[in-house]
Amino acid sequence: MQRFSGKSVIITGAGSGLGRAAALQVAKEEGKLTLVDLNEAGLKETAEEIRQVAPNAEVLNVTANVANESEVENYVAEAVKRFGRIDGFFNNAGIEGKQNPTEDYGSDEFSKVVSINLNGVFYGLKHVLKVMKEQGSGSIVNTASVGGIRGVGNQSGYAASKHGVVGLTRNSGVEYGQYGVQINAIAPGAIMTPMVEGSLKQIDPENWEEVGKGFVEPNPMKRFGKPEEVGHLVAFLLSGDAAFIKAAVIPIDGGQSYKY
Repeated sequence: MQRFSGKSVIITGAGSGLGRAAALQVAKEEGKLTLVDLNEAGLKETAEEIRQVAPNAEVLNVTANVANESEVENYVAEAVKRFGRIDGFFNNAGIEGKQNPTEDYGSDEFSKVVSINLNGVFYGLKHVLKVMKEQGSGSIVNTASVGGIRGVGNQSGYAASKHGVVGLTRNSGVEYGQYGVQINAIAPGAIMTPMVEGSLKQIDPENWEEVGKGFVEPNPMKRFGKPEEVGHLVAFLLSGDAAFIKAAVIPIDGGQSYKY
């Protein structure tokens, strides 16, 4: 399938993890990519991996902090300048933050996590929706989390921000369906990405792989998900194949969230 032939797709958090996996899938299907991340080296690595699987792919790298609205406005403008339109947007950039009980959770840390995970998603929606509404078409996928549909413990900033992403998705999905724009969210569970690895190392730097075994215990499949499994779901939701899915929050967690 070449579902993205001739189409322009923006992916934030594209320097690693889920963003990179989605970028590779869209590139394989001939999409034109605007890759956004604060990590310039990570963007270059993603672009190099894309060249290996899709040598003719058109790729624009934009270094940006999604918590800064002017930088968000800029990456949207750069995508339009280069490709003329925005057909898909994986609004994905985020961080996990430090792990502490709520009473010990730092106020500055809370603000930092929310500014990236929630404000960054809002800014992306705000500026991409202007383009898509004018076009009369487009598809957006926001990255929430199982931590956005239930509690996770010791992650006040992360859980609050991801619950906020769910709210933004449902609200904007209702608002913009009439304009031909579909807006949905994914809610990943235990997916082995650099962010999740870092989280496990916070708990026990020396034995994080053992910690990981307990981390997936609530998952009926008893394993971590793979970034490419998420990438396939994102590509589907960004494509015309998902045209009748609106304002949905779709878990991809091996069944973990359904056990509660």
